Amino acid sequence: MSPESRSQAIAAAIILFCAGLVIYFLPTIVLWIGSFSPALAVIVGVCLLMCFFGIFWLRARHQRSRKP
Repeated sequence: MSPESRSQAIAAAIILFCAGLVIYFLPTIVLWIGSFSPALAVIVGVCLLMCFFGIFWLRARHQRSRKP
């Protein structure tokens, strides 16, 4: 395994672990916020889920710009 691919695998594992934690606690977070405002709970839930995809999109975009 080359150092570059090892770095990529570690970064992906960290991102997936953090995203897994957020997704695991997402129902609790949304229900807690929903007790104050249901609309805000929907917005927070959507934002947290979109951040998961946004991180990978930004990472792919950064890697494309680094290639010669």
